[in-house]
This record gives sequence, C-alpha cells and structure tokens, in this order.
Amino acid sequence: MLDELIGTDRLHEACGVFGIYGHANAANVVYYGLHSLQHRGQESAGIVAADHGRFNVHKGMGLVTEVFINGNGELSGDVAIGHVMYANQKSTVIEAQPLVFKYRGGTIALAQNGALINAPMIRRRLEQQGSIFQTNSDTEVIAHLIARSRYDDLELALQEALAEIKGAYALLVLGEDRLIACLDPNGLRPLALGRIGDSYCFASETCAFDLIGADFLRHVQPGEMIVISQNRIRSVQVAEEKPALCSFEFIYFARPDSNLTGTMSVHQIRKQLGKQLAAEKPVEADLVLGVPDSSLSAASGYGEALGIPFEMGLVKNRYVGRTFIRPNRETRTRDVKLKLSVVQKVVEGKDVVMVDDSLIRGTTSQRIVRLLRDAGVKSVHVRICSPPVVYPCFYGIDISSRDELIVAQKTIEQIRMFISADSLEFLSVDGLVRAITGGPDLSSGGSGLCLACFSGKYPVPIDQQS
Repeated sequence: MLDELIGTDRLHEACGVFGIYGHANAANVVYYGLHSLQHRGQESAGIVAADHGRFNVHKGMGLVTEVFINGNGELSGDVAIGHVMYANQKSTVIEAQPLVFKYRGGTIALAQNGALINAPMIRRRLEQQGSIFQTNSDTEVIAHLIARSRYDDLELALQEALAEIKGAYALLVLGEDRLIACLDPNGLRPLALGRIGDSYCFASETCAFDLIGADFLRHVQPGEMIVISQNRIRSVQVAEEKPALCSFEFIYFARPDSNLTGTMSVHQIRKQLGKQLAAEKPVEADLVLGVPDSSLSAASGYGEALGIPFEMGLVKNRYVGRTFIRPNRETRTRDVKLKLSVVQKVVEGKDVVMVDDSLIRGTTSQRIVRLLRDAGVKSVHVRICSPPVVYPCFYGIDISSRDELIVAQKTIEQIRMFISADSLEFLSVDGLVRAITGGPDLSSGGSGLCLACFSGKYPVPIDQQS
C-alpha cells in the first residue's frame, strides 16, 4: 500500500483543489468542498476569495477544521479557490496554497495538484535571470512564467506558461474577474466540473460535489482550459489531448464514492480489480480480508468472485490519519504501528487471504502478516490488486527512486519470504487495464491510463525529466 512511502529531498505533492465562481458564500462552499478532499492532503489547507478585485486569504498548517477553526467569515467574495496539501518534506505555512501574487496584470491566486518534471530547470533559468522565489512549490514557477509573459491578458499569459511546463497539473487560477481551470495534456490528475444553482465549480474529485449539493457536469479534458467570467463559461483546447490518468487514482488515491470515468464509481472499479485478481490468482481459503480502507472494495470483489466470505478481520483506528501523507519517516513509522488491529475471533485458526491495494516497500505488509499470525491464523495468502511497482513516479507520488521499491530489488519469492506470507501474487498490467476500462487488453497503448510505475513507459518522454 502507499502507506509505505518514504520521503525524498524533492517536494512532490498529491493534493486536492476546489473552486467556485458566482456564489454569494463562495468561501463557505469551498470550505466544505475541501472537507470532502481531505484524504488528498492533511499537511495544510487554504482558501482565497476574490471580492471585487480584493483578495481575502486564509491559510494554515493542519486539517481543514484546524485551519478554519474560527470559520471563514472574513473571506468575502463570490469567487474562491481552495487547496489541501500533502508535502513529502517538512513544510511551513509559506508553502501552503493557494499562492497569491501581484504582477503588472493584477492579482492572481493559484492552486495546483500535481508535479512539474521540468520545474527545477525552469526555476534555475529564471533565478539566473533575476527572479526571486519564496517557496519550493512548482506552482510558484507557473506564476513567474505568467508574470514574465509577453502578454498582458491573463489567459494568453497562462497559455504561454502552460506551453512551457511539463508534467502533471490540475490547476485553478483565480483572477480579479475570472476563474480558470487547466489540465495537463495527459490528464494525469483528475479535475471535474460541476454546477450548483447558477454557479460553476471545480473539484479534484466528484465526491466534493455531493456534499455541497452540486451536479456533476463532466470531467475537464486533458489539455483543456475552462474560463468562467461574467457568468459565462467557455472552453479552449490549449494542447493536444493525450489521455493518461494516473492508475493509482483508481487503486488508492481517490475516494470510493468519486467518479473518475463517467460510468462507474471508484468503489465499483476497485471491486472489479478484486474480481480480476481472483480470476488471475485464485487461492483456497476460509475468508478474505481487506486492508482498510482503500482495499476493502477490492477484497469484497475477490471474495465474491471465488465464493469466499469477506470479513472485517482488520480494524483501522479512525483517529490516525493516512500514514503516507505524514511529513517524515519517523512519524509515518509510528502511525503505522498505531493504525491497525486484528479481530482475533474472526481470523483465529483460519486460512486467510489478505488483499491490499499495492506493495511498495513491504514493511507494512510484513507487519500486518505478523499481526495476523500473532492472532492465530493458519495461513496468510497476500494478494495485491495492482501490478508490481517497479519504476519511480515523477508526477506527484513520492517514489522518486527505484531504491525505494522492493519489487525492483527482490524477486516475488524473496518478497514473500520477507513479509512471511504463505503465498504472494499481484494483478497483471493487462488485468488492471481491463478492470478499470472495462475493455480488452489495451496496456500496450491507448488505455487512457498512466501505467509508468508498472511498465516504465512514461506519458511525458523520459528525456524531458531533467
């Protein structure tokens, strides 16, 4: 599971964004939208609202409820954007988004989910030309490119900036009189368009629309820019569409009640992953367990496909956050130890299948297997409902080196022995694609998914990742 990720010396983000235009209580709507996206980042939260050209800002470290403990009444305005952040290194409030800038074109605020692979190169060039950066965020690079554009018009300056950056970005830009949403040409991170009354809104996941009572209209398309101003909405295709949505959004990141494809919920797709895994890697057992929470849907699908009872044999402590979004290794290690307990009366004396979403370093799987054995299970068969993660990610998930990946260092049999499982099997890449898309084997191309961490085939050519 991604709980096993460790930090690196590069600032990559897996975040959530929400924005709304033309609502009398815009900041309040964004506040609740961020609540629904809290799973995407627990390090910091922020909201910026625009009120007739005046920008009202509140940001802080911690959960949404902690940052806005006194409410958001001071954030007046009918347009607002918000952000929740995960940072893989210790950050401060200056890194919290949205980031606000003043330049010759006025005031703008930016909130981004993703990671730009050429941001360090652009930053070095701009610094050599005299630019001064206040944060380590890729988002600030975009702001500098906008400010240095030959165009005075915000939309044209933004399009020029987008033509230069490479990588993953679901970006919201708040101008003094408009709200702009942009998605990278591959659509590596999700971004959805909704409507509540006469107001348009954007969110990293559709689950945020459910809480505020908004209707989901459609997903923002790869390479698309959507501009909302003067109560009108228009779309501009600023780059060629080359769909490659991160497959880990389906496997782990997104909430089960979100919709990433327009046809099935994430829960339904994860259940399909479990069924496909059962078809490929069946085993005889007394019961199936899922590792809470992201593996429960897949585990239920695995058990259903094989006629094995699905049980809640592992219980998560609800007062411990997702360990992968903790800012340092020491904190993550402690949280893993606090996170799970075993229902002994359910598993004792049983042959158990433990279904997990992924296996990165193996340490968490090792500990869970040990917990199950201490509870008296007869055997533990580990089934992973994603393929082996063999290659690093450059688009916002904290896997920047193959040294962090156990599958890149050991054979499957060596990993099985390391985690002390009776058997260990993974879903195939073809099976992953089939379960998510509902179609035939498309893993060689055209699946609409980023499979780079499994295949090493990156949507953005590797020679640009410097």
